[in-house]
Amino acid sequence: MSISVKATVTVKLTIGGFLSSLVGLSHRLDDISSLLGKSLRLELVSAELDPNTGLEKKPIGRYAHRVGQKDGEAIYESNFEIPGDFGEIGAVLVQNELRNEMYLKYIVLNGLPSGPIAFNCGSWVESKFDNPEKRIFFSNKSCLPLQTPRGLKGMREKELASLRGNGEGERMTSDRIYDYDVYNDLGNPDSKSELGRPVLGGSKNYPYPRRCRTGRPRSKTDPRSETRSGTFYVPRDEEFSEVKEASFITKAADSVLHALIPSLETSLLDSNLGFPLFSDIDQLYKEGITIPKLKNQGLLRRVLPRLVKAVSEAKDDVVKFDSPAMFQSDKFSWFRDEEFSRQTLAGVNPYSIKLVMEWPLKSGLAPDVYGPPESAITTELVEREIKGFMTVDEALEQKKLFIIDYHDLLLPYVSKVRQIEGTTLYGSRALFFLTPDCTLKPLAIELTRPPMDGKPQWKQVFTPSLEATGCWLWRFAKAHFLAHDSGYHELVSHWLRTHCATEPYIIATNRQLSAMHPIYKLLHPHFRYTMQINALARQALINADGIIETSFSPSKYSMELSSVAYDQLWRFDKEALPADLINRGIAVEDPTAPHGLKLLIEDYPFANDGLILWDALKQWVADYVNYYYKDASMVQSDPELQAWWTEIRTKGHEDKKDEPWWPVLKTPEDLIGIITTIVWVASAHHSAVNFGQYAFAGYFPNRPTIARTNMPSEDPTREGWKRFLDNPEFELLVCFPSQIQATKVMAILDVLSNHSPDEEYLGEHMESAWGEEPVIKEAFERFSAKLKELGVIIDSRNADDSLKNRGGAGVVPYELLKPFSEAGVTGKGVPYSISI
Repeated sequence: MSISVKATVTVKLTIGGFLSSLVGLSHRLDDISSLLGKSLRLELVSAELDPNTGLEKKPIGRYAHRVGQKDGEAIYESNFEIPGDFGEIGAVLVQNELRNEMYLKYIVLNGLPSGPIAFNCGSWVESKFDNPEKRIFFSNKSCLPLQTPRGLKGMREKELASLRGNGEGERMTSDRIYDYDVYNDLGNPDSKSELGRPVLGGSKNYPYPRRCRTGRPRSKTDPRSETRSGTFYVPRDEEFSEVKEASFITKAADSVLHALIPSLETSLLDSNLGFPLFSDIDQLYKEGITIPKLKNQGLLRRVLPRLVKAVSEAKDDVVKFDSPAMFQSDKFSWFRDEEFSRQTLAGVNPYSIKLVMEWPLKSGLAPDVYGPPESAITTELVEREIKGFMTVDEALEQKKLFIIDYHDLLLPYVSKVRQIEGTTLYGSRALFFLTPDCTLKPLAIELTRPPMDGKPQWKQVFTPSLEATGCWLWRFAKAHFLAHDSGYHELVSHWLRTHCATEPYIIATNRQLSAMHPIYKLLHPHFRYTMQINALARQALINADGIIETSFSPSKYSMELSSVAYDQLWRFDKEALPADLINRGIAVEDPTAPHGLKLLIEDYPFANDGLILWDALKQWVADYVNYYYKDASMVQSDPELQAWWTEIRTKGHEDKKDEPWWPVLKTPEDLIGIITTIVWVASAHHSAVNFGQYAFAGYFPNRPTIARTNMPSEDPTREGWKRFLDNPEFELLVCFPSQIQATKVMAILDVLSNHSPDEEYLGEHMESAWGEEPVIKEAFERFSAKLKELGVIIDSRNADDSLKNRGGAGVVPYELLKPFSEAGVTGKGVPYSISI
């Protein structure tokens, strides 16, 4: 006795794929196929083997007919007669009979005695004329490898093999192959020899995470490097949706990079020209900058409505910036030392502040190369700054001294960077004291130049001062230190620790975990768009002569510096928020305290909100993992899971594969810790360091990306010192980024600090596979409820006058970890993934 089953297929009508058939020959051919009912072929696959042969049962195939269209989706239907002994349907084979690719959203089978079976496809399907292989889609039911129905084992393995590829050839845009390569495409030596850059990854000198392999031809000038010709391949399903592609965010980024910035460079002919007056900076938000008439004006004004304003149809265009949240709240707050300190805890880079654990401060670099290692920040100097509070010994014992220390990371690059015109560098550190009201008081900034050009080591400590000259020198020192902090934030806290470190997780997940695997389904939303964003970064942001190199202090050494940071600082086991806080000495383990940690800085907005979010994430992951893995034996016997974790360590982060600190994967608890760390980095960590960029750095004096001149007190000439004394404000403006550097960075930060219309936020969007398991659905609903509670807690904290680091007159409230779209000026929620 057979069963009548109806298959309903939903196909996204897309501009680039399916709808491109509306013109030309391909349209006419596809129309004929549709009329004949041969546009889409489905084959239902049994989860059982044939009991007579022990082989896979023959699939039942039918063509699907287009029956309608609604809300940008085409609906296809097909009717099947399923023999009574066919068994459970576990997969569908799909073949696209048209001449253009199509985006398959989902398939639903109705009429089965056990109820509907859903297949969440979410994938591009090539035309059979380009790729005759049939696509495999498994049902939404999660299944561990050893639990795979016998009729699906072969297909499960075949699908994974197709995603791995063979590591050969150049990847095409339609490919769905995930493989590893080093960062060998940042330079462009074939264009100009000075655009050559070292290969990052694969060597002791430049260790680095791996990126997705593209297989482009090698450079003729440097065979170790890959050419930058053609597209920056990412697997087809990793590309932006057309909603995102057509959105403000994506088109705005492209417009800023390829139209607006070149126009700014044309308008500001002198690339070294700074802002003559601070009032000229204010004009960026009031009158704007006049630039030559832009090409594609209509498009640019649609996608950059806040930036590009038309003067008239006959005249030039104007670039006018929105007032950043911080500038809008208090345009003079950047001058205040209290705000300088506050932003180390509640700004865009809350990951650098740490406890002073050794005293006196001392460099670990070779003295014969870099000079005396002892810091010039002495006990006497510190006690002078904290007089009335306590002695240095008491401050150390009570854990009241904190530091941001870039000294040893930057000092080896000082002489190299100083050979480049228009920038300078120091080894730097800033020292802070924790006051009784839980705010940080800046005590000192130390800047160091190593022995170079026949001169001995130079170092000087600058402190807050009421005396005029000392006050201005302190402002200069803050500008230099903040330029270093901006570079570290962008290259390490942001790019390296989120974007770059996450790409190997994505590659390994797709290569080793079947789409049937519950852990694949758990991780999938956390990887949305990240590979495409990273490819765009390699194209225009982190490449040779890109935005980072031309606008940040380390210049051409920027990415090389991030490799040094990866070598010296990055550890997977310290990327979890609690471990990170403990590692920086900011927290100590305390079983009696909330979250099991006691914060030494009790009013630390990033940590306060982050720990609640971390706990919610970890509980959600634990509920999910424990549902599928009942004991350690299930974790250890899962071949896909073990291969996944091994590949992350030995291929994705191959240059650190022998480190002893990698977590083992033997128990459900191990797996919970590993996954919580990965999803924390992709969601909350990235939100904390990304979405506040324009709010805090859109007014660049608050966070300059580059310091272009040396400190006035470093080996001053009589003329130079006189210029400083006569007009310190002008000299500070000369030190700040040039007009073109500032406006380029402001334009790109304005775009990158926004959310896409199709953003998916933590706790708000539930994957369809999660909803089909009642236990998992209930766990997600608890997770979502906890995030809503966090939103209420954050509002309450921001309204609490006793929390000086969260609010006050003219202070931007801390909302970067506030869930859902109800968040305010510095964010709209915490996305699942690194999607911008």
